[in-house]
Amino acid sequence: MNVVIDTSIWISALIGKEGASREIIRQALKQNVSPQMSMTLFLEYEAVMKRKKIQNRCPLRVKEQQELFQAFLSVCTWNEIFYLWRPNLDDENDNFLIELAVASNSKVIITNNIKDIAYGELHFEIEVQTPGTFLERYRV
Repeated sequence: MNVVIDTSIWISALIGKEGASREIIRQALKQNVSPQMSMTLFLEYEAVMKRKKIQNRCPLRVKEQQELFQAFLSVCTWNEIFYLWRPNLDDENDNFLIELAVASNSKVIITNNIKDIAYGELHFEIEVQTPGTFLERYRV
């Protein structure tokens, strides 16, 4: 199943030793879900990972983080975005997640920020779920 994994999930998995976000990344690494990637999402992951606040909370050394990130990227399917839908989400910076989901034919966007993504002017048949809800619903 194609899914878009929001940066909030990646960061939660990095800084938390357990939890649903970490399980989502584990399932991606096991190839039980097919995470979709775009250049915009990649750049956001990279930028947020490097924040001092995140580095201070992460139990992994920088080299280990990079290795995990490379492993994650190796199971991602890269997508080029040719059409910008602009669903006008409350947080305009999240529009690219909808665009990636549409371009990759993803059924679900997995995020910890449902309120930021679920409501826009354009509506698509894409579910927006927390990691816990996704794991319960799809039993991956």
